[in-house]
Amino acid sequence: MHRILVLDNIAQEGLDILDASPNVEYEVRTGLSGEDLRTALNEFDGAILRSGVKITPESLEGNTRMRALVRAGVGTDNIDKAAATRRGIVVMNTPAGNTVSTAEHAFALLLALSRNIPAANQGLVEGRWDRKKYMGTQVAGKTLGIVGMGRIGREVASRAIAFDMKVVAFDPFLTDEQASAIGVKRVATVDEMLPQIDYLTVHTPLTPETKGLISHAQLDKVKPGLRVINAARGGIYDIDALVEGLKSGRLGGVALDVFENEPCTDSPLFGMPNVVCTPHLGASTEEAQTQVAVEGIHLLINYLQTGEIRHSVNVASLDPKTLEELRGFLNVAHRLGLLACQWHGGGIDHVSITYRGEIASKDTRVVNNAFCAGLLERIVDDANIVNSEMLLRERGIELSEEKHRDKGAFASSITVKVSGGGRSIIVGGAVLGQNMPRLIMLDEYRLESFLDGKLLIFAHKDVPGIIGRVGTVFGTHGINIAQMAVGREGDAPGGSAIGVLNIDGDVPADALAEVEGIDAVTQVKIIDLPKAGELPSWLS
Repeated sequence: MHRILVLDNIAQEGLDILDASPNVEYEVRTGLSGEDLRTALNEFDGAILRSGVKITPESLEGNTRMRALVRAGVGTDNIDKAAATRRGIVVMNTPAGNTVSTAEHAFALLLALSRNIPAANQGLVEGRWDRKKYMGTQVAGKTLGIVGMGRIGREVASRAIAFDMKVVAFDPFLTDEQASAIGVKRVATVDEMLPQIDYLTVHTPLTPETKGLISHAQLDKVKPGLRVINAARGGIYDIDALVEGLKSGRLGGVALDVFENEPCTDSPLFGMPNVVCTPHLGASTEEAQTQVAVEGIHLLINYLQTGEIRHSVNVASLDPKTLEELRGFLNVAHRLGLLACQWHGGGIDHVSITYRGEIASKDTRVVNNAFCAGLLERIVDDANIVNSEMLLRERGIELSEEKHRDKGAFASSITVKVSGGGRSIIVGGAVLGQNMPRLIMLDEYRLESFLDGKLLIFAHKDVPGIIGRVGTVFGTHGINIAQMAVGREGDAPGGSAIGVLNIDGDVPADALAEVEGIDAVTQVKIIDLPKAGELPSWLS
């Protein structure tokens, strides 16, 4: 008998499935926290929840029974996935269930801002007929900027186009060809978008790259009167900057459905003119809640009864033997993906992975996923070894694979070409010993570099003195160089070359500027990778 715990209110249709399932018993216990939650989780085999309950490391302390947690929704921010993985608990979500509802709510906020609907309604409630006070603006002919062109971003774009709006989009993996097929215009950066648009909506996870996407620095770049909407994640906009923008007139309106800390009942935005705020209602439709409840219950029951894992965000559906055989290459592939994302830096439409040597005889589909997980990690929520290839293809990116059993300089190696936006880059890796990941190729240059920590990569002309000058800059700024590798074009000096430095600590902007100012240096890039021995949660 499998015991299932329902931690948040879910649609009755989901409970009906539990009632009809043989060998399943369940209890509904909502509002749990602290010791009550920790105790309850250790009494059941699986649990389903929404956003009301937070699963922390303390919630799982001493847990020996729980096998699966299912989030009836997309975001799993309220579940500590590393803690769940350490306890051997599979975490799954329902990624498509609330797509349309969230897109519709974002567009509803856009329309509410345009026509002053909440304030006008309140005026009538208070006995005023303020018809002249609430002059609105039509959305037809206006330009909407969308940051993040995943499932929800594309649904918003289709609705905007139906309303005769122009759409400008930014997504690190969006190419001009993909944008044209959708009917939107691609821009290379968010800052490039800001002077062009009348409305801005974001549909990205909260990451270091998206936190404070609109802050004080952006207010001088926006088209005056810009209206901004956020039905994605709190923290993507800087609240203080929004207040300043409204007071100065740089912003014409703000509509928020999400907040950095929820529940949120106190914000400087509440009560300001031209502000519409709702309490995280993006997925609060009967249809969405029914869909995520039904899908979530099926995920949970199937896993408990058959071991099937779908939409996992923390572990791979691999048997232990295969995982151990491929662990080193999964680590290398993940790091190469992170490197390729940062080194390419633009829209991507094709990924080609080549395996050479002994690894070419293995089933490398899971290694492909490990690379894709690294490539997507900074762009989408919960990219992992299970879902990353699906997420890649959903964005219109082609993935191809080649295998060659003849060995090169290494017993096994992985080489990946990433293309799009008129630019192609190549990264190659291998495993030394049992678990030492190494970078063996970057673009056309062969080298051997550590593949961990903070890297500084600088392309340069192969002339005397460059390495010394770069070292002098870092020495002057007190920056320690842990390792260095250099690769050059051909065998003779005078051509192009590349240097890869493993750096201890951060590189200040003025030091980076000094390196960029060296005459023979043509490109400089800081790359952030996991520390040596650090593994993603789905591999550790």
